[in-house]
Amino acid sequence: MDVPTTTVADLPDPLPDDLVVLDVREPHEWDAGHVPGAVHVPLGDLPTRVGELDPQARTLVVCHLGGRSARATAWLGQQGHDVVNLAGGMDAWEAAGRPTES
Repeated sequence: MDVPTTTVADLPDPLPDDLVVLDVREPHEWDAGHVPGAVHVPLGDLPTRVGELDPQARTLVVCHLGGRSARATAWLGQQGHDVVNLAGGMDAWEAAGRPTES
């Protein structure tokens, strides 16, 4: 399946206010640092918590390197969500000097 994907370099800085950032990493990863304002739903919890997400909201899905977020993006896309995966995940985000909070 073709997963919609973008890179940090292709994202505006700062991110648009209407873009939801969904972080699907585990709690210890989230606690270590995440995109400011992101929503945290670990990948394993996504099927039971998908109702918390607005399917119409443009959503950027992130994880550590991009693998888990690609799976989440594919699944959410099948559910009708407007989603795109962040290639390289938080590693790429931090390497580009983008802000994080913990």
